[in-house]
Amino acid sequence: MNSPNLRNICIIAHVDHGKTTLVDFLLRQAGTFKQHQTVGERVMDSMDLERERGITILAKNTSVIFKDTKINIIDTPGHADFGGEVERIIGMADGALLLVDAAEGPLPQTRFVLQKAISQGLKVILVINKVDRPDARIEEVVNHAFDLFVDLGASDEQAAFPIVYTCARQGWCTLDRKEVPSYLSGEKKGSLQPLFETILNYVSRPKVIPSENVQILISNLSYSDYVGRLAIGRVTSGVLKKGQRIIRKGIDFEGKPKEESFTVTQLYTFDGLSQAEVPELFSGDIGVIAGNESVEIGDTLVSADTQEALPRIVVEKPTLGMIFAVNASPLMGKEGEAIQSRKLRDRLLREVRHNVALRLEETESNDQFRVLGRGELQFGILIEQMRREGFEFMVGKPLVLYKNDEGGNVLEPIERAVLDLPESAVGDVTAMFQGRKGIMTKYEGGSSHGNKRVRLEFDIPTRGLLGMRSKYLTATRGEGLFSTYFLHYGPHKGELPHRTSGALISDRSGDTVEYGLLGLEDRGVLFVGPGVPVYEGMIIGEYNKENDLNVNPCKEKKLTNIRAAHAEVLVTLAGIKKMSLEQCIEWIDEDEWIEVTPKSIRLRKKVLAQNLRSVKRSERLGY
Repeated sequence: MNSPNLRNICIIAHVDHGKTTLVDFLLRQAGTFKQHQTVGERVMDSMDLERERGITILAKNTSVIFKDTKINIIDTPGHADFGGEVERIIGMADGALLLVDAAEGPLPQTRFVLQKAISQGLKVILVINKVDRPDARIEEVVNHAFDLFVDLGASDEQAAFPIVYTCARQGWCTLDRKEVPSYLSGEKKGSLQPLFETILNYVSRPKVIPSENVQILISNLSYSDYVGRLAIGRVTSGVLKKGQRIIRKGIDFEGKPKEESFTVTQLYTFDGLSQAEVPELFSGDIGVIAGNESVEIGDTLVSADTQEALPRIVVEKPTLGMIFAVNASPLMGKEGEAIQSRKLRDRLLREVRHNVALRLEETESNDQFRVLGRGELQFGILIEQMRREGFEFMVGKPLVLYKNDEGGNVLEPIERAVLDLPESAVGDVTAMFQGRKGIMTKYEGGSSHGNKRVRLEFDIPTRGLLGMRSKYLTATRGEGLFSTYFLHYGPHKGELPHRTSGALISDRSGDTVEYGLLGLEDRGVLFVGPGVPVYEGMIIGEYNKENDLNVNPCKEKKLTNIRAAHAEVLVTLAGIKKMSLEQCIEWIDEDEWIEVTPKSIRLRKKVLAQNLRSVKRSERLGY
């Protein structure tokens, strides 16, 4: 038995193409919110970090009722670094909305998620958003999208997709492109009803296995203070009832099959943005199940011993590794919770269980753990989350994960970088990427096509991308778009330049003094201002030569009882470069740590005592 009036769809879009805004208006126009209910913008971005950065990080579920049909909407992340979220969520959907900016067209993360959707046979509706942009090029974007479908191996049925022209922030859409000008001028008033109708007519009802036995693949996890761990998944067969005894088929820490039976204590389904308690879940619906504290993503819940577990969710393998360590600096415990290795390990283990794209490895040191992931952004989000939870810890430089082929040759991950930038910056950007062993594979647009913007594609080692984002934004004066996705493992490209400058390192503990810092301005760029607590081995700036330099930032002016003949001239520091977390991750070398606390981000040497470490670059990095 299954609920006939049901559709499960996911939304695919690149960062900032209007996905979360569209979901807002779908919820509003379906009557999800009561008339007196106060609702903020971007309701699907529940994490503070999502609201601040304007991106979706965690896949979330909601639902709307339209013409007696329940539409489950799954909001997927648009960044390849969060591919683990994408992989497992698409498995719950039967159709997808491909949301594309009317000016920018399909971008790399769109391609990344769309490839997953097409390979799983989902029917896709093309939604051209932001048709009100003055630089919109609707016809060209539709052609780009069709080429992308063909390029990704879409079937004839998938390539014959319906197109909806939308302005999400004004809450209207149309199926006829010729009507767009009249909606933009205000001559016609519209709504999102054509989009709702297209979903009902084009997306299939959920496919279910005709069986009385219950089968559910767990795709996500949540937690409730009242009922404990919650498993979220789609019912592929049978009807699951509250109080029913079912079996969890999972794996243990060694990867061996493991079975465990338990009683379902609570069942919920998605009702708007909230969860509604229900007595049973029908085939095809997406629901939330309570009753087992050890359920993991990828487990299968079945009602009979004879049923096989469904194939576990598999995600693309990590390409970067980063060491997380217990904070061992002289200032530990002063701004946050100085945690022991057990607590740090438990926190990272909890993250890995929720996010299948991350992995955790033990190291030779008891207070250091290696986290494996897909990109700098993924690590940055995890570090920021832990910071906000009050943790103090240290992280090292992200290192690329290499492989060896059958002949023993070293292979490294190669990614494709897709750049959309002003034509005036092409020369600088091309030189920058080629300097990092990037090979240009495509050049589109430019003045010869009547366009001031250019789209470039480079195949570049993952190593070459570390630290590239901020340099690229500087070269394009903030006007460039930069996206990447993993291609394959290829032959090692040789040495790459990282940071050619050394560090200015405090040679003692104390508080920085303006007089002491003034004497260091000629030596490089300072990261700290006056009155900042420092310790021996802490990095306070970037030296303008390749080796390191130990300095005294706490030096005070000697006072005498002899009065100077001339008046004192007020001298102040020229400027301080405040380093963000992302900039620190890009900047550090292998012999350095980033010390992360709820209030501060500091840079330090792994070896603090100056008499135990070399200042020569070749010696400290082992070249």
